[in-house]
Amino acid sequence: MPPTAMLEVRDLRIHFQTDDGLVKSVDGVSFTLERGQTLGIVGESGSGKSVTSLGIMGLNSGKNLILNGEIWLDGEELISAPAGRVRQLRGSKMAMIFQDPLSSLHPYYTVGNQIIEAYRLHNDVSRQVARKHAIDLLGRVGIPQPTVRVDDYPHQFSGGMRQRAMIAMALSCDPELLIADEPTTALDVTVQAQILDLISGLQEEFGSAVIVITHDLGVVAELSDDILVMYSGRVAEYGAAEDIFARPGHPYTWGLLGSMPRMDRARTERLLPIPGTPPSLIRVPAGCPFHPRCSFTGMTGGRCDTEVPPLREVVTLGHQAACHLTAEDRGRLWGQLSVGVVPKEAHAPAETAFAPGGGETASEERMADEAALAERASEEAPPDQKRTGGPLPGLMLPDDTVPDGETPSSSGADS
Repeated sequence: MPPTAMLEVRDLRIHFQTDDGLVKSVDGVSFTLERGQTLGIVGESGSGKSVTSLGIMGLNSGKNLILNGEIWLDGEELISAPAGRVRQLRGSKMAMIFQDPLSSLHPYYTVGNQIIEAYRLHNDVSRQVARKHAIDLLGRVGIPQPTVRVDDYPHQFSGGMRQRAMIAMALSCDPELLIADEPTTALDVTVQAQILDLISGLQEEFGSAVIVITHDLGVVAELSDDILVMYSGRVAEYGAAEDIFARPGHPYTWGLLGSMPRMDRARTERLLPIPGTPPSLIRVPAGCPFHPRCSFTGMTGGRCDTEVPPLREVVTLGHQAACHLTAEDRGRLWGQLSVGVVPKEAHAPAETAFAPGGGETASEERMADEAALAERASEEAPPDQKRTGGPLPGLMLPDDTVPDGETPSSSGADS
């Protein structure tokens, strides 16, 4: 079926083959985005948000990459397109604001030169014309004295100014799609608000479609028309921002909303974090990937442990959630949770194994994977950099204990 939206992602799967197993970073993600609209992608770290954006930009590569699905940008399919064609589109038709502008900007070149290079790569203009364009862009994103700062290096900019410079570079060729990956990370609150206002204002000016990737629900509430909630590389919930905030249909979304402060009513109880940690993407739990951390699995007769829930309409047309709970149960449970009442059906999340023949929890599985990677890194490190056991310098072991034969000062605790 030919695409109807400006951006349409169909059953996108991005896997990486590693020595420890297959990492399913993105596993069957689908969504659409129209011109002038904003899609917010939210989820905890490791849920596949950034890998999804890199897949759209064609920046996932390597011999261990397994890429399947379809990505349609303005009627052109990108996954099957030649690498040269995707490179032509990247920058001119789609652009990305990366998480850390300090590491994304080259330290050896001035900010102006980097904007000029991006602009001339896609436009046949002289350097003088490109420089004037760069100065104009820096001024439009709020950089003071742009005629002077255009010749400054990235380290001479503050964090907020570097983020503005990245936005100027991304917008240099008037892209139709702008992806902002954690655009407010490590910025103070006032600068965050300025960056969000800037993105919103520039979207209205350029008419771009925008994807905002974040774990901050406040950011997507400010900007987004639609919201995609990701967990363990899959779509947990997808729908209009109004539906996601007012009538969420997935227990994971309930957890995200319940763990953030509310400004519309007095807080009488402590915020409730989601128990446990996200699973390893090498050993994704059977059935619903969220079931080891979910308090309502007992209401589905065991289906959560064995059956992967499909995305289904919740109540409103276009609002979908991947959950085995009935629509009636979801509405009733959220009605109680939204006013601070813990439903009687809630139970402590299961601590059972989800790997065949295993007996480990999600946290232990993840710790085991990280320990294996750390051991491999130690084996490959030069001899003078290998760890030989004992605590890290400057850290004490639990209960203020130290390894046999060492004193607190020798273990680095008092240094």
